[in-house]
Amino acid sequence: MKRVIIVGAGGFGREVFCWAKDHPDYGSAWVIAGFLDDNPRALEGFNYEVPVLGPINDHQPTANELFLCGIGAPAVKRAACQPLIDRGGVFLTLVHPSVIMGQNIQLGQGVVLCPGVVLTCNIRVGDLALINCLSSAGHDALIGNWATISAHCDMTGQTELGEMAIMGSGARILPGKTVGPRALVGAGSVVLGNVPADSKVFGNPARAF
Repeated sequence: MKRVIIVGAGGFGREVFCWAKDHPDYGSAWVIAGFLDDNPRALEGFNYEVPVLGPINDHQPTANELFLCGIGAPAVKRAACQPLIDRGGVFLTLVHPSVIMGQNIQLGQGVVLCPGVVLTCNIRVGDLALINCLSSAGHDALIGNWATISAHCDMTGQTELGEMAIMGSGARILPGKTVGPRALVGAGSVVLGNVPADSKVFGNPARAF
């Protein structure tokens, strides 16, 4: 049986722990061995049955291990997870049982789909992308590697979220619009036009900050 290790023992890492325990493979194909986190006291005050196993950069992956990303911020998760991949680590793609997916959905390595996510059809989700609770993506949407979609977001049809971009909680992208790599769409914002790479937009309509 494989050992699954969650990278990051902060708030989202603890959520991933809960969603992983809901998966039908939990206890049959793999068990959760613990967390990797640079803070050895990250779980103090919380009631979790597995420990922090040690710092992220000190861990050498083995053939019997799989990893789950428990970090939301794109730059932070890439900095934490890419070295593990470079050392041979394999990231598990986690799809919560409540997720709804239509036809022709492509999921990359290490994707995390949280409860209530809806992906309609002909959607590509890149490696280590995260889609948080109750968010949706419409037909022909493209979600880049390392991107993060927070809870209650809506990517409508033919939209694109670039590599390492992030949508804050409740953000929406109107049909056919593109959010460039490493861009930030603030919580509650509505994207009516294309958002350039490396920019930050907020509001309804979303404007550069």
